[in-house]
Formats: sequence, structure tokens, C-alpha cells
Amino acid sequence: MNAIVTVVGNDKVGIIAKVSAFLAERDINIEDISQTVLSGNFVMMMMVDLTAATKNLSEVKAELSALGESMGVSISVMHERVFSAMHRI
Repeated sequence: MNAIVTVVGNDKVGIIAKVSAFLAERDINIEDISQTVLSGNFVMMMMVDLTAATKNLSEVKAELSALGESMGVSISVMHERVFSAMHRI
């Protein structure tokens, strides 16, 4: 099962490292990643594979949201099918 993780907030040291470590600790593989910094604003999107994850999607969502709050950024997680349906032209 794939999901899309988005991270948005003020750029600071360690955002990618902390999010990546969180995912690795839960056996969640990063399949694709894109990130940029625009005028000091950090924006990252990842497609992740939760097939071998040690937590279910709702637990991952809650824990990533809490991680984001502790880092001062917004982190959201959406099932890939929902994301694709929302962005279909």
C-alpha cells in the first residue's frame, strides 16, 4: 500500500533527516521524494510504501502529525488512491 506524505513549513536543519528516520524506524520505504525551498518555505512530497510497516496508516498519520508539531512544520499523510483521485484532471 502506498501513501503520499507532505511536509510544509519554515526551512530548518534536520527536517528530511527526522522524517526519514521516523519512516525507517517503522519499516516504511520511501519510493519517491521531491523537495524544494521557496523563499524560506520548505516543501516536500514523498511516495511511501507501507506494505511492511510496523504501524497501520491511521497510527502513522497521528504520529507524523505529532512529529510535525514538535518540529514546527505541517506533515500530512494521504492514501495514494485518495491523492490520485483528488488530483485527476
